[in-house]
Amino acid sequence: MNATPRWLTAEQKAAWDSFIRMQEKLIGRLARHVQADSGMSAADYIVLAKLTEAGGRMRFMDLAKLVEWEKSRMSHQVGRMAKRGLVAKEECPDDGRGAFIVATPAGHKAIEDAAPVHVEHVRRLFVEALTQDELDTLARISNRVVAHLEMQPD
Repeated sequence: MNATPRWLTAEQKAAWDSFIRMQEKLIGRLARHVQADSGMSAADYIVLAKLTEAGGRMRFMDLAKLVEWEKSRMSHQVGRMAKRGLVAKEECPDDGRGAFIVATPAGHKAIEDAAPVHVEHVRRLFVEALTQDELDTLARISNRVVAHLEMQPD
């Protein structure tokens, strides 16, 4: 396939570059705060947040898909978290190849302690920078891009 690249226009590149810079700065800053405030990595936090939002128990592959991680990355992350007592892996009785990831009592406590501080950082660094109309617009744009991504081949 030797098609000529469809380069971005200056305006498209500026929008893309601004989005990437904002995302990297925001995620980096939030990750540093989570680590400093709770001792958890950003990966620990996202796994525990998604797991507890889903009732504290999810199939391994469903959790991996939810956070957009490869199976190997999720496996390593779950292994590290299990060693620290934050999650446990349970075999799936219906499917010998599948497994459930379960938030332990220590995992529930860790996310319950970390979430209020994290949400204050999100409010201070993100929400307070925008008006409600801008937040609504950003939510619509984000949802449109996610819907578009879901229609594209992986």
